[in-house]
Amino acid sequence: MKNGVKVAVIGAGASGMMAAITASEFGAEVTLYEKNDRVGKKILATGNGRCNFSNLALSVEQYYCDDKDKLDKLFQTFSALDAVSFFEKCGMMTKSKNGYLYPYSEQASAVLDILRMELVEKEVKLCSETEITDIIYSREKMAFQLKEPDGKKRCYDKVILACGSPASLKKGAGRTGYKLAESLGHRIRPIMPGLVQLISDAPFCKSLAGVRCQAGIRLLIDGEEHASEQGEVQFTDYGVSGIPIFQVSRLAGYALREGREVTILLDFFPEQGDRQAFEEFVRKRFINNQNRTLEEFLTGTLNRKINMVLIKQCGCKTNMTAAEAGYGKISEMMQKSRAFEIHINGINSVENAQICAGGVAFEELDAKLQSKLVPGLYVTGELVDVDGKCGGYNLQWAWTSGYIAGKSAAEDGKTVKE
Repeated sequence: MKNGVKVAVIGAGASGMMAAITASEFGAEVTLYEKNDRVGKKILATGNGRCNFSNLALSVEQYYCDDKDKLDKLFQTFSALDAVSFFEKCGMMTKSKNGYLYPYSEQASAVLDILRMELVEKEVKLCSETEITDIIYSREKMAFQLKEPDGKKRCYDKVILACGSPASLKKGAGRTGYKLAESLGHRIRPIMPGLVQLISDAPFCKSLAGVRCQAGIRLLIDGEEHASEQGEVQFTDYGVSGIPIFQVSRLAGYALREGREVTILLDFFPEQGDRQAFEEFVRKRFINNQNRTLEEFLTGTLNRKINMVLIKQCGCKTNMTAAEAGYGKISEMMQKSRAFEIHINGINSVENAQICAGGVAFEELDAKLQSKLVPGLYVTGELVDVDGKCGGYNLQWAWTSGYIAGKSAAEDGKTVKE
């Protein structure tokens, strides 16, 4: 039964659809605005088309934000298990792969179709191809007036901003939400590509382009370690890519923005942890293979292209024998393979990023994601300065923030007249 509270949700991405469905479920009359002709386009690209929609290892440690205590309370309100329950209640079978949650069909379209059906089931009014570029708030009436493209003005008790970010969109697109929030008095933290490739001016990048390898990585900022990851790294002609690189790209981006020195150190033998044992391995290899050329000496260790770079960095030639190079050079070469230095001088653009960091300051939102500056205004998803690592964490933030904002907007409001 509807309670008469009118809620406008701006943006029909993951958090916007969740907010609209939830607000309607709790009695509000909901209008969902989407500038595109279809809802949830970004969902179709998540998880390489399989949609890793959450993670059983959900923890605030997987997120970047200024108030992890508040974030933890939000996740206690709507957790990964709540997300599973929501989708299964809506009819979607789910599966876990080492804690990574997917639709059972492993098709992102299944998640989107479920959300679209729920919008219809919950009688949400969808206004597609309708971009809202202006919101007027009346403090006296505590109501919002939205101007639609055709010039019509509609009034609402509550507004939920869920416009998403510019990540993976065409250049210049996807910034409406920030502008709307800023026009209503909110401070916008600098927008930075997140989960994105890093750019290097290292001379070996082009020669290593296309090489994939397992590696441990350490992110150094002004010489100090700020993060470490492990996984498959991919070299590109302009730098490095891969999930472990994505995980630290936010930190690298903000450091570069501040003019700080950023370096990635790769350990090509992450499973050979004990350095003393590794040194003994190198010594035995040297003793047994002194007559082999350096190219032959390194055969069977790393990708040939990486080996060629290591030989060159040590000032050696590939046709030298290990004995001619000497144990000192061999040891230096192998130690470089444990701390392969890549100078980072940039990050890829938002058009290539999976998500964006930055946005509406988290501290300006209360525990219900309602603005502390504008009562009745809620902000969700990527518009908030909260972003997670790879693994379904950003979609979980979309479900959590959308659910909490939608429920709060519906339960605490008054009706307005046109």
